[in-house]
Amino acid sequence: MNANTLQDYCKSLHISMVYSVYKSKYSENPEVTAFLNDALSAEFHTRKLNKQMKALKLAGFPTVKRFEDLNVDALPDDGRRSLPDLQTLEFLKERRNLILIGNSGTGKTHCAIAIGVQACLNEYKVLFRTAATLINELYEAKKQNRLSYLIKKLKQADLLIIDELGYISFDLEGAELLFQLLAARYEIQSTLVTSNLMFSEWVKVFHDKTLTAALLDRITHRALILNMTGNSFRRRED
Repeated sequence: MNANTLQDYCKSLHISMVYSVYKSKYSENPEVTAFLNDALSAEFHTRKLNKQMKALKLAGFPTVKRFEDLNVDALPDDGRRSLPDLQTLEFLKERRNLILIGNSGTGKTHCAIAIGVQACLNEYKVLFRTAATLINELYEAKKQNRLSYLIKKLKQADLLIIDELGYISFDLEGAELLFQLLAARYEIQSTLVTSNLMFSEWVKVFHDKTLTAALLDRITHRALILNMTGNSFRRRED
């Protein structure tokens, strides 16, 4: 163990004075160096694990799914080809959106959760909501005069996952609330959307053509869009 590594630990743990004392008095003592290495390594990795567990809990995943749990060969072509890039979280680093579109049972939600879990393990702040749950949260926040607070909270997430957009239609107020949220996140943070509807069909959910066009303009700008249409996993298993 060298002093540079100890310095990195101290910097990460925000205990720079410990390193200063070590450097000035104990850097030539191998026993002290070994002790500090063991102690700081344990503290560093414990804190990291605790952060990861907290991030996973706060994300609100219905269940924890990982990339290694995926049946890669059964994924639609777009999903299978894009999987290595998705695992790098490059789209998240670039603050791009990710949209998975396709029929039910083709692995969209599994991929979305796996991406979210990977992001949590890399210390990104992630929030997972079904579209219906998210709209209900926005409704309730508006009724309770705390809509701006909720949007601010949702805006702060590095990755907001909106699952199952299209399974339930919204009224115009719900559509406007979702638009307000997505506009607040536009080009600031990444949003991941899974949907069973092609873009041309989104007006069925949002009803208003102008609002649908404006929402699509924002959510698809610079987005990575994957066609996840394929054979249903669940039907194969039946």
